[in-house]
Amino acid sequence: MGVVNLSPDSKNTHTVAHSVDEAMAMADRYRGWGASMIDLGGQSSHLDNPTIAAADEVARVVPAIEALVADGHIVSIDTWKPEVAEEAVAAGAVIVNDTGGLTDPEMRQVVARSGAVAVAVYVEGRNPHDVGEVVISEEKAELTASRFAGLLEELAGSGIHNVIIDPGIAINYRGDYEAYSRMQLQVIAGSDHLRSLGKPVLIPIPRKRDGHRLAVYAGLAVEHGADIVRAHDVAMTCDIVRLFGRAP
Repeated sequence: MGVVNLSPDSKNTHTVAHSVDEAMAMADRYRGWGASMIDLGGQSSHLDNPTIAAADEVARVVPAIEALVADGHIVSIDTWKPEVAEEAVAAGAVIVNDTGGLTDPEMRQVVARSGAVAVAVYVEGRNPHDVGEVVISEEKAELTASRFAGLLEELAGSGIHNVIIDPGIAINYRGDYEAYSRMQLQVIAGSDHLRSLGKPVLIPIPRKRDGHRLAVYAGLAVEHGADIVRAHDVAMTCDIVRLFGRAP
């Protein structure tokens, strides 16, 4: 899953597209490298960036979704706002990547009505802009899986069954950067706890200052059986997937 950002605020500047044409060109490069789906976002999730109005986010993403879908791309919308998800699905997105953790009743209604696949992201807050310091724990994978078990029951009761789980290790928090970095690795290594829930597991590669760290996270994700790897550095990640013999 290759990331295309339509937010000029994104700190991942190499994934920022400033127009529909740029988004199309970026997505086509990703597809050429081996990515099979595009995660499109119009709102930067970094806690230091401003929260924009849903209408502005819709205006950013819908034209690009329509163009990408027309070109045969599988599109996921990265948002925590129900209004954005609804318009995105109407434009052709087939996955709602909810960085709000699928806890908003309105978002659940959007997903249930549309029949879209839902990515439930673990987040310690209402959304990525409403977080404090991350809770560091050596049992984080197990604790995350336990929380997901309860969430999946709730979602099934709302008619939502087609769920992908994301342990949320790409969410930015305040606190000890290095301790969080080590815990991110531990969560990936503990993916069996997540897999035991019987749902596909998406591992998002966290943003890191150093390319060699990105490669470590991507390799570990593939080694531990991630069903989907979400990446900003798509060429490198696709090459790592091929190295492990898991190319499509």
